[in-house]
Amino acid sequence: MVTVTQAAQDYLAELLKKQNADGIGVRMFVTQPGTKYAETCLAYCKPDEVIEEDERVDFEAFPMYLDKSSLVFLEDAVVDFSSEKMGGQLTIKAPNAKMPKVNEDSPLQDRINYILYTEINPSLAAHGGEVSLVDLLEDNVAVLKFGGGCQGCSAVDLTLKEGVEKTLMGKLPELQGVRDVTDHSVTDNAYYS
Repeated sequence: MVTVTQAAQDYLAELLKKQNADGIGVRMFVTQPGTKYAETCLAYCKPDEVIEEDERVDFEAFPMYLDKSSLVFLEDAVVDFSSEKMGGQLTIKAPNAKMPKVNEDSPLQDRINYILYTEINPSLAAHGGEVSLVDLLEDNVAVLKFGGGCQGCSAVDLTLKEGVEKTLMGKLPELQGVRDVTDHSVTDNAYYS
């Protein structure tokens, strides 16, 4: 689930010692999980702050509590510490914080979001654009909204049909179509006018 290197464990243990609180641990969670604004965080966790539903992981010097609602977003996360002349740096890499891993059993909405986030939006970002899922209709039609350089872009129909729709429907056979609900009359940031 989460890997905490020995260097990170040692560093965290030293920090916890300075708190002068018996039984203090570390809590790991993701704020705004599943969005482009997701942040993976570590915080002190005193015994009276432990949340029963959280998953407890015991390390040699301290317990770590993984926020239950963040678990899917914390999968494959790595906490590391690297020493430097001026101290060091604690790093957290959580590749699934912004978008959890999906598989063929995941809900269609999650699989659409995963493809948008990992395959389509990186291409659109080259033009300052993005696309997001607004809704998934009962007949498996994805309702999408374009933003940034794609909003009001004269090439958005081509992007929708030849890029987004072709990619999504090629990877998700149960998807019946896509629909764009973007107000393209706003052309302030359009990549092509």
